Amino acid sequence: MLAIFSKEVVQPPQELNSPATPSSKKPKHAEEIVKDFMSCHDPDNAFSVCFGNKSLIAYVRPENNFSMNQRLFCSLDDIYCVFLGSLNNLSSLIKQYGLSKSTNEAMFVVQAYRTLRDRGPYPADQVIKDLDGSFGFVIYDSKAGTVFASLDAYDGVSLYWGIAADGSVVISDNLGVLKESCSKSFAPFPTGCMFHSEQGLMSFEHPTQKMKAMPRIDSEGVMCGANFKVDVHSKVQNMPRVGSEANWAAWGQHA
Repeated sequence: MLAIFSKEVVQPPQELNSPATPSSKKPKHAEEIVKDFMSCHDPDNAFSVCFGNKSLIAYVRPENNFSMNQRLFCSLDDIYCVFLGSLNNLSSLIKQYGLSKSTNEAMFVVQAYRTLRDRGPYPADQVIKDLDGSFGFVIYDSKAGTVFASLDAYDGVSLYWGIAADGSVVISDNLGVLKESCSKSFAPFPTGCMFHSEQGLMSFEHPTQKMKAMPRIDSEGVMCGANFKVDVHSKVQNMPRVGSEANWAAWGQHA
């Protein structure tokens, strides 16, 4: 899968952008990245959804539909989701949210996101923490113009993110795509974390602690983006949830 969001939509941590890019390998622009990605796949098995000049999601159907590492796509009410992996407790989550038995993981994640967006009763970290399994997902809410992404804490699924030549954020489960597209400005998406385009990056496992960037140095001795880890010596200020913005305003804030 591939997701690209312009800098008007997503402003990633600045540490993800490598300060030095080798002249022999420049980062690509978003249009070139998409073109190269789609050219590598059977057109009957892949498609892309473009939202003007701001966002794009490309999806490739899995070759093995019975694999535990699923790759799912769904859209509902202008919300688009690519889900990787599987949830062990999907059945109980479906019952908890009052959804139909035919709901798959991607459909559920969209519904959970809608619950958060539309004044959900729980903090975002608690909703994600309730997901049991190996998972990674990217959601684009085209009506709100927001992005929500998360990755489980167990390395069962891999996601990578980076910065394109035009400042767009690139997210993919294919490491090769990031290496070819973002030069040195890329890194693994941090496990046990979630990212919202308006609220930033946080750990859903340790929501009361801040994240810190750890510089990545590659085999050539060049700084290559950054890994993001929980800062065990920091603490997010606690604030109660109030008002109509209680859903996303409670991002990592616990009363």
